[in-house]
Amino acid sequence: MSSGHVHRAGGSAADFHAREFPDVAAVWQFDVEHPAIVLGSRQTDDVLDLVACRRREVEIVHRRSGGGVVLLVPGATEWVDVIVPATDPGWDDDVRRSMVRIGERWVDALRDVVDGELTVHRGPMVRTPWSELVCFAGIAPGEVLLDGVKLVGLSQRRTRRGARFQCAVNRDFDDDLLVELLAAPVAAPLPPVATLPAAATDIAERFLAT
Repeated sequence: MSSGHVHRAGGSAADFHAREFPDVAAVWQFDVEHPAIVLGSRQTDDVLDLVACRRREVEIVHRRSGGGVVLLVPGATEWVDVIVPATDPGWDDDVRRSMVRIGERWVDALRDVVDGELTVHRGPMVRTPWSELVCFAGIAPGEVLLDGVKLVGLSQRRTRRGARFQCAVNRDFDDDLLVELLAAPVAAPLPPVATLPAAATDIAERFLAT
């Protein structure tokens, strides 16, 4: 993973999620061209206000990795996928440990471009009233915190061919839009979400170089 280059693409979030595993390790960076709300593998459209999604022209996407809803807005979300084939020297059979290793690499990649303390969450899942519904409302093993607030969200899909780590980092977080798109918002406020500063550019390249 320390060599090669970042594969950049843009377009539909649904098309990108449908990409097949490559035969070699890769880092993919994707820019959504229109807003999308992505559901975890165990979620259904029932968690969404479908009328609001249509009104806002937000694409509804189902991913094969677990976790909660992720809102993707052009220019507001950095979406980076890390592909590790089962034949790669960096492969790890332990799901939790592999997530922590990805989180450690994000800490190394972002340490010089954020102001604050970066840490990798190594304990059990931290749950909130929103965490079953919204990805950034809980903290899973391997996810990265900035001064205790979630900065990098991770999910993982595994097949016989390898693992696809889907990583999301926000430059801006429109919590009002997210709540509007949900069918049954929780009464408690959303937990805070950390965001990248403007100076944090080329983050996929930074990850690849660690």
